[in-house]
Amino acid sequence: MSGVQIRSAERTLSVGTWLIVAGAMLYSVLTVTPLMAAHTAAGWRWTAPILPLVVDAAVVIVVRLDSVLARLGGHGGRWPVVLRWMTGCMTLALNVGDSALKKDLVGVMVHAVAPTLLIITAETGLAYRRGITNALTALQERERAERAEREKAAAEKAEAADRRAREEREFEARMAREQRDHEASLAREQAEREAQQRREEAERAEAAAAAERAERERREHAREQQRAERERLEREAADRAERERQEQAAALLREQREQAERAERERAQLLAAGPAEEKQGEELARRTVAAAFHAGVSVRQAVELCGWSIGWVSARYQELRDHAPALEGASR
Repeated sequence: MSGVQIRSAERTLSVGTWLIVAGAMLYSVLTVTPLMAAHTAAGWRWTAPILPLVVDAAVVIVVRLDSVLARLGGHGGRWPVVLRWMTGCMTLALNVGDSALKKDLVGVMVHAVAPTLLIITAETGLAYRRGITNALTALQERERAERAEREKAAAEKAEAADRRAREEREFEARMAREQRDHEASLAREQAEREAQQRREEAERAEAAAAAERAERERREHAREQQRAERERLEREAADRAERERQEQAAALLREQREQAERAERERAQLLAAGPAEEKQGEELARRTVAAAFHAGVSVRQAVELCGWSIGWVSARYQELRDHAPALEGASR
């Protein structure tokens, strides 16, 4: 039987034992409570279920701890046996007490079934658990012995393999030494030939390096000349660009100055014309009002110069005031 089967049997025993214990406890409470109620003062009859519960609790403790001790392979000594049989006898006496007082032999036999079954189950379960524990212990010992034998066989096999491997390594080492000696003599001859080749190659490489250095110096000198020429051309281009920029700025400044002078002359001419004898055209009137605005002339004087109404001239003044900040910002 395997360990899994043994543990399955132990679980079956535990479940069956606790089912019997639970049924016996319920039956005992239902049977003993009327007996206790009949022999208890009227004011304390509500305490009738306490005694069967206390006795059954002791039964539960015994069954539970016996199962733990049996699983661990231990023995609680004399007192657990005394408690087990005492609680069993108390349960039996309480269950058959009412029928015995009534001299009901059938009732005594019927009510003795559950406690008797509980007592026998407790003892039998304890024996079963001890047997299962012994079986598990024997099974574990057998498995340990088999594992030790397997480990011993594996160790012997490994030792034999190591011995064969050691012999093979010694043979291979001897052959390797002979091969190394032979290869060493060949290597010395090859080394001498290679040394001669290296000397020749070193001489050729030195000559090539000298030629490469001369070529590199020549290319470096050419690159320096090209860089100097490129820098000179860049400086000349930058100087030309700067002169062109300065010339463009001077031309722009002259043009702005000429435009300002023309505008100033035009304003002076418009202001010097005096009061208009008739209403000027709209374009001419706008130029006249603009000249008056920039010269700081009052609205009334501007009306006299252009011949238009005060409202129209005031509107043009307002437009010029609104555009003045934007023009100053653009000029800046």
